[in-house]
Amino acid sequence: MRIAALLLMAALCLLLPSSARTQSSGPGVGDGRADGSANDPATSLFAQSAGQVLNRDFPSDEISFLLLDARSGAVLASRWDHPETPIPLGSLLKPFTALAYGELHEFKYPAHICRGTATGCWRPRGHGAVNLTSAIAYSCNSYFRVLTASMTAADVTPTATRFGLEPPAPGIFGPALAGLGGRNPGDQWLVSPLNLARAYMELVRRRDQPGVRLILSGMAQSARQGTGAEVDRALPHSDALAKTGTAPCTHTRHAPGDGFTIALTPVGEPQILLLVRVYGVPGSQAGKTVGQMLRRIEPWAAVGQWQRE
Repeated sequence: MRIAALLLMAALCLLLPSSARTQSSGPGVGDGRADGSANDPATSLFAQSAGQVLNRDFPSDEISFLLLDARSGAVLASRWDHPETPIPLGSLLKPFTALAYGELHEFKYPAHICRGTATGCWRPRGHGAVNLTSAIAYSCNSYFRVLTASMTAADVTPTATRFGLEPPAPGIFGPALAGLGGRNPGDQWLVSPLNLARAYMELVRRRDQPGVRLILSGMAQSARQGTGAEVDRALPHSDALAKTGTAPCTHTRHAPGDGFTIALTPVGEPQILLLVRVYGVPGSQAGKTVGQMLRRIEPWAAVGQWQRE
């Protein structure tokens, strides 16, 4: 399998223009490093090829991305200025807020009736009856407003620390802990994109722990039919975990908001993680970009064997 993977990646590399094969694709591309170096040739070749393909086919400076090895946390490819700098990440924080709530309530989560605008949801007509899994799948703001109503930064800090996230500032409380603060970034829980990506990898590693399975089920449902449905729609098989979010824009050229989507694939044993930010669009639209990107680097499916040998 290793030889087959190498041959496949070599073929992919040869399909690229010669200029693309010799250019760097930005910070972290092809270096295969997280805290150390990945010396596996199949991994390195995939990182180089994937970075070149993504930069060639998605050249817009309105798109930022981080592509990680979902097993090691190594950055395989990136085009994201200062991914270590904390920024608002909107609803991508909801899974970790939900786990913090669970620890305070013996992992017993409420049911809720989302009535749309009347109960503070982004969807005017609402989602109807929701539980934690469907609230993750459809990114139901109404559910998370209720869940976080009495939560403080101190309630979330232990979970944030355990998952390697920057803890929320002491003045952040209530819905702001689920990415539902005001339009001012200072009213949000700020987390670095790189730490967030690795926190989602940790979610997968902890899939058998209380609360986590419900969240991962919600992410699988999101990719199939929720706010992240454009991810699975772009793939030949429904095989991704996804979460979308919209957050205040932090670009110099200001927009009302930026869309974020994170996806891990395949569902059973994720091999790669892709986090994307798209300037000036909602999170569900960023999901379409993620799906298209994953489709372009689809040969990873064969190369995924590198981690199993």
